[in-house]
Amino acid sequence: MSATPLVSREWLALREPADADARSVELAERLARQLPAGPLEIHDLGGGTGAMGRWLAPRLTEPQHWVVHDRDEDLLELAAASFETRRSDITRLTPPDLAGASAIVASALLDMLTADELAGMLGACAGTPTLIAMTVAGRVSFSPAEPLDAEFVAAFNAHQRRDGRLGPDAVDAALEQLPGEVLVRPSPWHLGAAHADLLAIWFGGWVAAAAQQEPALAAEADAYRDRRLAQAAAGELAVTVDHADLLVLP
Repeated sequence: MSATPLVSREWLALREPADADARSVELAERLARQLPAGPLEIHDLGGGTGAMGRWLAPRLTEPQHWVVHDRDEDLLELAAASFETRRSDITRLTPPDLAGASAIVASALLDMLTADELAGMLGACAGTPTLIAMTVAGRVSFSPAEPLDAEFVAAFNAHQRRDGRLGPDAVDAALEQLPGEVLVRPSPWHLGAAHADLLAIWFGGWVAAAAQQEPALAAEADAYRDRRLAQAAAGELAVTVDHADLLVLP
C-alpha cells in the first residue's frame, strides 16, 4: 500500500483560490438539493486545512457540522479553528469511521491513491452522497504552445502513476467501481497573471517531476522552465490544468 504524499500548508493556501474558482458549483448545488433538512454532518476526507469546507459550507443551506479527516497534524491544527478534526489515514477508513455522515467530500485526493486504496475509500463511502472535487485529468494546455509541452505532459503523467498510484487514470477507475448515479463535471485551473505565484510554484514542480521521470528531458528542463516562467511574469502565458469533479448519488 502506498502512502499519499504530505503537502505543505503554504502550498494548500496558494492553491485554495484557484481550486475555489475551478470546482463545479453545479454539483455543489445538486448535492445541496439531495441532502435532508435539519443539521448536516459532513465528513471531509484528506481535508487538510479545511479548504473544501470553506468553499462548500456557504452553498449548503442547512446547519452543518464538519469533520475533517487527515493524517497531517500540522494541517489539522489550522482546520481545527473552524471544524472538528480527526487524525485519520483515509486509505484505511471503514464505514463505522463515517457513521452519521449526511455527505462525504474530498478534494485533490483520488489521483494520489492506488486502485486498492480507491476501492477501500469508495467502499467506506458507499450509500452516502459523496462529492469528490479536483481530481487531475492528465491534460495540460499552454497558450502559446510549443513542441516540448506534450513531452513534459506525458512524462508528468507517468510520474503521477509511480508506485501504483492512479494519477490521471483516477476518474475512470472510480467510474468503473461506483454504483448508482455519478455525475462528472470539468473543474479546470485557468492560470495566468491573476495566479502568478501559484503558476510559478506549480510549473517549477511540474517540470522537475517530469524530468525526474524521463531523464531524456533533463537537458531541456531548465531552459524550458525559465522560458515559460519569463512568459508568465510578462503576462504572456496562460495555462489550463484539467481536473474533474464527481458527485455520487446513491
